[in-house]
Amino acid sequence: MDIADIATSEYIEIDVDERLGKVQSIFERENPKGLIVTRDGEYAGVIGERDLVRSRIEDDTKADVLMRSAPRVDRTEDVREVARVLVEGGTKVAPVYEGNALWGIVTADAILDAVLDSLDALTVEQIQTDDVITIGEKSHVGQAINRLREHGVSRLPVVDDADLLVGILTTHDIVDFVVRDADRQGRGDRRGDLDRMLDLPVYDLMTDPVLTTVGNETVEDAVRQMLDSDVSGLVVTPSGDDGDDVSGVLTKTDVLRALTFTEEDRMDVQITNVKLLDTISREEIVEGITGVADKYQKMQVHHAHVRFHEHKEKLRGTPLIQCQIRLRTNHGQVGGSGEGYGADHAFHVAADTLERNVLELKGLRADEQYRGQLLRKLGEL
Repeated sequence: MDIADIATSEYIEIDVDERLGKVQSIFERENPKGLIVTRDGEYAGVIGERDLVRSRIEDDTKADVLMRSAPRVDRTEDVREVARVLVEGGTKVAPVYEGNALWGIVTADAILDAVLDSLDALTVEQIQTDDVITIGEKSHVGQAINRLREHGVSRLPVVDDADLLVGILTTHDIVDFVVRDADRQGRGDRRGDLDRMLDLPVYDLMTDPVLTTVGNETVEDAVRQMLDSDVSGLVVTPSGDDGDDVSGVLTKTDVLRALTFTEEDRMDVQITNVKLLDTISREEIVEGITGVADKYQKMQVHHAHVRFHEHKEKLRGTPLIQCQIRLRTNHGQVGGSGEGYGADHAFHVAADTLERNVLELKGLRADEQYRGQLLRKLGEL
């Protein structure tokens, strides 16, 4: 399937010199999935709602400060490839070209709606994010913003002192509050007001009750719930209710990532924050992961996710980067992480950890097989 009938020629376009105050008002008024940014009439990048979650950025700041690059896609490009572009670009919108001319945009929602009927074969637990980043209901909004930035996520399940789910805080909640508060306060120096916003407790902004799902629900039903409720993610709980433990999160990005899974012989690798790659290429990353996976011949890797995160610390101009690798295999999930200066160094440290964990998994499987054989022999006596 290609995106010829999924893309749309209706989109909102702004110039790189547009004020962020105007950009915020567009998001509030039009509720777009993203904006196409142009420079001298030519495509330059996109701005998503998450990009606006920045503290202390003045209204007069120009749009190009928050603009990010989203690779252009052809109007007849395959859906799987476009899903990969959206996930790796960390965006929900990409520019669509017909030949050399900008034709329109394609959004994550449009893709998910088009493939909805084919998602009934997957369950939520197969593709959910298990390593959930939460925040306490008494934490401050400033802490929440820092956590959203640090972990590169768009939502934080809010928990009480017993770690039970009581709400959800998203980038949309924060942007909506900041825009409404700014309009109410009027123009002028609002630094004191911004400090007040950041010091508010999370429970003042969180959404409650929370939209939830369970692990054995089909991805089709979960996505329908997201599209019908106009949300980008669901919290996974054992019972499907809030007031319960948080066992995972399912987002539209998780579903887009699942669309890139392939049954071909080559390994499917997804890279988050691909812009941080410096002296290492995508091909070298795939080769490195393949080499680790091959050390356990019976382990079939269905999908590999590599995530890079840049810290503020630098060494002679090279940033400290964290790399996380997660393999989804026929024997469950296995991963490894590590830090290094530059993406190349970070990846190889993470790959070494991954290799140790893969070999440990291999040993555990061997032990399980041995115990099984022993029990069968004892049963024959």
